[in-house]
Amino acid sequence: MVKIDLVTATVKAPGQQIRRINDLAAEAVRLSRRLPAMARFDGVMATFWGDGDYYVQQPLMDEMVREAERALGVRLPSALLDLLRIQNGGIVASDHDAFPTSQPTSWSEDHVPFDSLMGIGRRDGMTSLLDTPYLVEEWGMPAPLVLLSGDGHYWIGLDYRTCGRDGEPSVTWFETDLATEFILAGDFCSFVEGLIAGSTYGDGSAGGSVLA
Repeated sequence: MVKIDLVTATVKAPGQQIRRINDLAAEAVRLSRRLPAMARFDGVMATFWGDGDYYVQQPLMDEMVREAERALGVRLPSALLDLLRIQNGGIVASDHDAFPTSQPTSWSEDHVPFDSLMGIGRRDGMTSLLDTPYLVEEWGMPAPLVLLSGDGHYWIGLDYRTCGRDGEPSVTWFETDLATEFILAGDFCSFVEGLIAGSTYGDGSAGGSVLA
């Protein structure tokens, strides 16, 4: 619960006092709307990572973040960095390994997979966020993007085309074989909050082509 001390709003002019109280009330409403979203993200963050060391890079340091942002030419979302500071890439826990969709893809009629999240690093034999420039060129994808997860035929990535390289990117689904794409969430935090268990759909998030 957000508390605002209205005593601090007292000023000499009555009109100024009223405006100050209104400003404080508006700020309280704004903060109260933000706090539940952060609580949901914090809840997912605590149980986000699954077992295993696949895709796991060395522990994330601030200098690694700065080098990655220079190499990728974008500002990475703070919510993404919060997750990567807990574990720098890896398998996503089964409670959070799918994202519901309102339109069908070649994967499923109503969801897409998110069973891993790439980290930041150069560990041998493991793809990372730093491989995005090569992968974007290899699969003929638009830029600027930062790829988060995928297998080449599909990708989930941070899409900076609308917000610019310093903005808050949307999270977008790309199918390279079909040359199709659509936005999953307006930002990474909202995307994480929307993740659910693939088993919800009764297929273990195993997927399967539904489009001709």
